[in-house]
Amino acid sequence: NVISRNLILANRKELLNGNGFILGVSGSGKSFTAKRELAALALSTDDDIICIDPESEYRPIIEGLGGEVVNISATSPNHINAMDMEQGYGDGENPVVLKSEFLLSLCEQLMGSRQLSAKEKSIIDRCTAQCYHGYIRGGYQGSVPTLRDFHAELLRQPEPEARDVALAIELFTEGSLNTFAKPTNVDTNSRILCYDIRDLGKQLLPVGMLVVLDSVFNRIIRNRRLGRSTWVYIDEIYLLFQHEYSANFLFTLWKRVRKYGACCTGLTQNVDDLLQSHTARTMLANSEFLVMLNQASTDRAELARLLNISDNQLSYITNVDFGRGLIKCGSAIVPFMDHFPKNNLYRLMSTKPSEADAAV
Repeated sequence: NVISRNLILANRKELLNGNGFILGVSGSGKSFTAKRELAALALSTDDDIICIDPESEYRPIIEGLGGEVVNISATSPNHINAMDMEQGYGDGENPVVLKSEFLLSLCEQLMGSRQLSAKEKSIIDRCTAQCYHGYIRGGYQGSVPTLRDFHAELLRQPEPEARDVALAIELFTEGSLNTFAKPTNVDTNSRILCYDIRDLGKQLLPVGMLVVLDSVFNRIIRNRRLGRSTWVYIDEIYLLFQHEYSANFLFTLWKRVRKYGACCTGLTQNVDDLLQSHTARTMLANSEFLVMLNQASTDRAELARLLNISDNQLSYITNVDFGRGLIKCGSAIVPFMDHFPKNNLYRLMSTKPSEADAAV
């Protein structure tokens, strides 16, 4: 493409797995790259497309394509129940096991930098099973448990550690940040959907990403029953690798969604943070599709070691302009140069400050 100027076309569904990452420093064109793929999918397929948007920059293209943007914040009337569970959540296994992993990761985020003790993990697992016991036995009918029910279950336990966990999450169940502790009241049936979580604030943002991701997983399960493919884009994905259980939960979903006819794409400029996580490095190495834009020098060296990129190929992600880099698709690594015409679609996708007014 750099030499011939011909189009590069790739069908991610034909790879061993369609999951991928878009990596690059700020201003290198990460979100633009995601949006141009998203727009192509919206216009050429009937697949469902879902974005998790922590920077509030996808609204113009989502609404331009006829999709829906859902704002989630501590003061928003929109609520997503963190404990929603579709039938088939566990893929034939015990669904409570996967939900327990999710609640462990959620509690880990809510409790801050302190790691969960072995006793606390056992208590969280026990309370998760007790919360879902009646709902699952009833054939997934009736009211789905909420984080408030989980909090109440913690308080019923005899151990002092249970009260410690309950106190730590009280702000998010009974307090002012309880937006994920209420029944879901958001219509998430739009084919093209974006969760705008910028206004959650620094404290709630990683929690919000986890809850929304779990909600998206429920949607993927529902789509599999309907025979629909799903594309998921997760911006600032590095936030989920900062805690052990969050990273493990994401890793589990990353492996599962392939069987459900879904493709996940993570975007981040914090490549260094990503590479410090063993889980993230494993996910990167096992993802068949990567777009690498301009990289910082330390990140280039790490990516070269991880992905066996040659020195010649590295030159295409070294001090290059917006929209240039390398695409790794299966075993092939090819350089590209993306000169997108500055038409109406471009204005909907661009996030350059100088072009921001045109996109509004």
